[in-house]
Amino acid sequence: MPKLAVLNVVGLTPRLLPRAPFLSSWAARGKMATLTPVLPAVTCSVQATLLTGAPPSEHGIVGNGWYVRDEGEIRFWRQSNRLVGGEKIWEKARRLGVADFSCANLFWWYNMYSSADYAATPRPMYPADGRKIPDVWTEPEGLRTELQRKLGRFPLFEFWGPGTSVRSSEWIARSALHVDAAYDPRMALVYLPHLDYVLQREGPDGPGVAAEVAQIDAVCEELVAHYEAQGAAVLALSEYGVTPARRAVSLNRALRRAGFLRIREELGRELLDAGGSRAFAVADHQVAHVYVNDRDALEDARALVEGTSGVAQVLQGEERAACGLDHPRAGDLVAVAEPDAWFAYYYWLDDDRAPDFARTVDIHRKPGYDPCELFLDPALPSARLKAGWRLWQKKLGFRSLLDVIPLDPSLVRGTHGRLPDDPLDGPLALSNRPECLPDGPLRATDMQDVLLAHLGAGAL
Repeated sequence: MPKLAVLNVVGLTPRLLPRAPFLSSWAARGKMATLTPVLPAVTCSVQATLLTGAPPSEHGIVGNGWYVRDEGEIRFWRQSNRLVGGEKIWEKARRLGVADFSCANLFWWYNMYSSADYAATPRPMYPADGRKIPDVWTEPEGLRTELQRKLGRFPLFEFWGPGTSVRSSEWIARSALHVDAAYDPRMALVYLPHLDYVLQREGPDGPGVAAEVAQIDAVCEELVAHYEAQGAAVLALSEYGVTPARRAVSLNRALRRAGFLRIREELGRELLDAGGSRAFAVADHQVAHVYVNDRDALEDARALVEGTSGVAQVLQGEERAACGLDHPRAGDLVAVAEPDAWFAYYYWLDDDRAPDFARTVDIHRKPGYDPCELFLDPALPSARLKAGWRLWQKKLGFRSLLDVIPLDPSLVRGTHGRLPDDPLDGPLALSNRPECLPDGPLRATDMQDVLLAHLGAGAL
């Protein structure tokens, strides 16, 4: 029975594929299909759908983060697989009796405490002195030592932030090669995110995009050659496409001006008090979940959001259910941006009052996704020098604030989250097993069955 390697080349689209010489020629020898993602077309939601075959209304991952109502807190980038409902691909493969089955999940999200046989995911250490030390969490636990002894520390600061580079995807690819040699899993899920960050920084037509596509193409070539040498089925796919961004929409500022937000002042800075607000927005790329704590304010909140420039539609009730977002974690209202717009999480009206973490890379305390973390503040002429000095201070054990991130959303050139208007700008699937990839457009909810077909667990 065949092995299967699944390469998640985030951001790759049919329009970008010609810039990837290896993947283009490889696809020509196999087969390509376009893929329709789920709403929201963001990492956590799409990955959960690819692995369960279910929409967010069933698996519960309504975005990269959401408002936890009984805690009164907004939580982004959680990691426990227990948050994901539904039967995962590795669980279904075992139930169907796929022979000699084992699964390695390498850096797909919600990777901790799952029933996969082997796993690796970023998990920094946070000592009390304020440092953030790159590290990983693995299953089995000893895999962590194996990987970092062989490959060095996981390059966390090149995985996310202004220093992102292809090196983090290369590290993940080499971890896949090590796991394959050491454990020989029947299925390997390999996350290659590099292109996603480049496209958000530059936009799909940016001057540096072609070179960056070529870099991730070379990573894919090494992996495909390795797996095909063993006779493995290889499926390369993407989660979403990135389209040009020309304007940011700050729903929370509009809600604040209309009196919906409660703000708490701490040491001269402003924090969003989500639990005390009548209504607020959790911004996540081109989709924003609007939570309404005061039910009497629901229609007024909807009218305000619908009337905000850059908002294409607002989903509620049956509209929300029809889009696969009828889940308790979802907002009472779901706003979808216009094609060239995206939602910024900003809620303050004066940048001098912004919270201290706003100018840092802090994916857990910000009440929304912040692509400005991909940039150094151009208003700081010595931003790199300042960042280096701050990191050195942290290494010496001093508490210091790495405040080098801009508060200028106009820097962002690419975005995603809404469903693609053109399939050429959406995700795709490439396979060296043409008989296992159906003709015509695929839906993200189809992919679990496609993966099973590649494992020999039934034909489509």
